[in-house]
Amino acid sequence: MDASLNIATSTGGSLGQSVTVLGLLLVFGALISGVARRTFLSLTAVFVLAGFVLGEGGVKVLEFDPHSGFVETLAIVALILILFRDGLEVEAEMLQEAWHLPFRKLALGMPITAVLVACAAKAMTDLSWTEVFLVGALLSPTDPVLSSSVVTNPLVPRLIRHSLNVESGMNDGLALPAVLAFVAALDADSGHFVWWKFVLQDISLGLVTGLVVGYLASLLMPRKVRLGYEITPHQKSLYGLGTAFAAYGIAVLSPEGNGFIAVFVCAITLGILRPDIRESFGQRSEDVIEIVKLGIFVVFGSLLTFGGLLEDGWAAVGVVAFTLLVARPVAVFTSLAGTRLDTPTKAFMSWFGPKGVASMTFAILVLAEGIPAGEQIFNLVALTIFCSIIVHGLTDTPGANWIAERAESGRLS
Repeated sequence: MDASLNIATSTGGSLGQSVTVLGLLLVFGALISGVARRTFLSLTAVFVLAGFVLGEGGVKVLEFDPHSGFVETLAIVALILILFRDGLEVEAEMLQEAWHLPFRKLALGMPITAVLVACAAKAMTDLSWTEVFLVGALLSPTDPVLSSSVVTNPLVPRLIRHSLNVESGMNDGLALPAVLAFVAALDADSGHFVWWKFVLQDISLGLVTGLVVGYLASLLMPRKVRLGYEITPHQKSLYGLGTAFAAYGIAVLSPEGNGFIAVFVCAITLGILRPDIRESFGQRSEDVIEIVKLGIFVVFGSLLTFGGLLEDGWAAVGVVAFTLLVARPVAVFTSLAGTRLDTPTKAFMSWFGPKGVASMTFAILVLAEGIPAGEQIFNLVALTIFCSIIVHGLTDTPGANWIAERAESGRLS
C-alpha cells in the first residue's frame, strides 16, 4: 500500500510539474503572441527552445519518456487536428483548377527529396543504404503545423497557399508507407514483407476511407434542425472534430489503412460538401489546435540533448544543411519545371517545406521499433527538425510579407 502510494505520489508530482510548466508557457505564449505576429519571432521556435532548456538537454524540469507512447500519441493527435483543419481549408475551385502543382510536388518532389537526402546521408555517415533511405523517407514530408502560419495567411497568394497546404496535408500520409516498409526491411523479425502490396493497400484504403467517411458525415448531419432543435455552430464544430478522429480510427482499424491520408481526404470532402461545418469548425477549433500544437513542440524540445543531436558531429550538420538548402529546393524546382511559375514563387515554395510533427512522429516510431541504428537515425532526423523549426519559424512572417509585397506589385507571374 505504501509502495503504491509512493508511486502514485511520484507520478502525480511529475505530472503536476509538467502540467504547471506547460500552463505557464501557454500563458507566456498568449502574452507575447501579438509581438510574435509583428516581428520575426515565432511561437513555435520559442516553445521548442523552452522545451529544450527545461528538458533533458537543460535543467530537466520536464521529463518525458519517448518509449512510453505518450509522446507518439500526442503527436498523432496533433497531426489529426492539423490535417483536418488544413483539409477543410482546401477550396473546391482551387482543387479543380490548381491540382497540378501539389501533384507534381507529391509525385516528383517527395521521391527526389528522399533520394537526395539518402545519398547525402550515405556519403556523410556510416549507415547502410536501407538505413539512409529510411532517413530520406523520414525527412521527405513537409509539416502542416509549421506551414499553417503561411497557408492561412491571407497576404500569401491563394495559388501558393493552396499548393503548400495540399502538399503538406498529403505528404505526411504518403511518407508513412515508405517509412514502415524500410523499418520492416531492417527488422529481422518482420518475416516476408511485400512492400509494394503494403504501399498500395495503405494509400488506397486511406483515400477510400476518407472519401466515404467525409461523404457519409456530410449526409448524417442535417443542415438546420435535428430532433426538433436548431443545430448550433458549437454542435457542428464538435461533429467535425468527431468525424476527424473517426476517419483516422476507421482507416487504421482496416488492414494497413493510412489514417493520416484518410483524415485529410475526409476533411476536403466534408468541407466541400458542407461549408457550414467547415466555417463552424474553423471559428471554434483554433484554441484547441494551438494548445496541442505548442504542447507537442514543448515535449519534442524536452527530448533533445546536445550529445544526442550532435552524435554524428559535422556529418549530422552536413545532412541538415543539405536537406534544407539543397534537397528541398532541387526537388521543388525540378518538379515544377515547365510550369509558368516564376523563380521567386518556386523559391518561396522550396524554402517553406519545413520538417516537423510528421517526421518527429515517424522517427519516434522508428526509435520504438528497436532496430540496430534506430537511435542514430532518430538523432539525425531530430537535429534536422530542430533546425527547421528554428529557421522556418523565424522566417515565416517575413517570408509571407515578402511574397505578398511581390504579388501586390505585380511581380509574380
